[in-house]
Amino acid sequence: MNVLLIDDHPMVNSGITNILEETGRFKVMAQANTLDEAIQFIESGKYPIPSLIILDIMLGEENGLDFLPFLKNYCKNNEIKKPPVLICSVLEEPFRIQSALDMGAAGYISKVGSKSELLQAIETVLYGETYISGEHSAKVVKSHGYYSKFSKREMEIINLIKKNKTNKQIAGELFLSIRTIENHISNIYYKTGTKNRQDIQKL
Repeated sequence: MNVLLIDDHPMVNSGITNILEETGRFKVMAQANTLDEAIQFIESGKYPIPSLIILDIMLGEENGLDFLPFLKNYCKNNEIKKPPVLICSVLEEPFRIQSALDMGAAGYISKVGSKSELLQAIETVLYGETYISGEHSAKVVKSHGYYSKFSKREMEIINLIKKNKTNKQIAGELFLSIRTIENHISNIYYKTGTKNRQDIQKL
C-alpha cells in the first residue's frame, strides 16, 4: 500500500518510513514538507492516489488540517475514493483532535506513541473505522459536550485563546471589533461555566 507522509520533521519522516516499510506491506511513495508540496503531489496526476495519508498538524506556520478540505474536494471532483488520513501530532488538546475528526480525519495518534500503536491505528483507519488512543478518546468524549455548544466563530476564538492571543490580537486576526470579541468570550464563559481565560485553555 502506498503512503504519503506530510510532515516537516525529517527524523519523524524517517522513523515512520522505517516502521512502515519494514512490515513489507507499505511503501512511502512521497514525503511532503509543506501543504503546497502535498497538494502539488496529489494534483500532478503522475502518481496514484495513496492508500493512506499520515499528516502532521504543525507544518511550520501552516495548519496541516487545511489539507483535509482540499483532499475531500479533489477526490469528489475527480470521483476518486478519499484515502483515510491519520493525524500524527505532538498536539494533544481534545479541541484539536475533535476539529481534525470533524474536518474528515480518520484518526489521531500522538508522535510519542509506540510503534505498535501506530500500526494499530493504521490498520483501524484502513478498515474504515476511526482511531483515537484510549487516553485521548476519553478526553475527546468528555470535551465534546462543550464543543457541540459553540458556534463556528466561538470555536475560532477558543482556538486563539489557547494560543495565548489577547482580545486585541484576536480581533485583528478575525477582523472584528474588540467589543464583539468580548461578547463572544462572555458567551463562552456562560456556556462552559468557566470564569477566566486560563479555564478556557484547559477545555
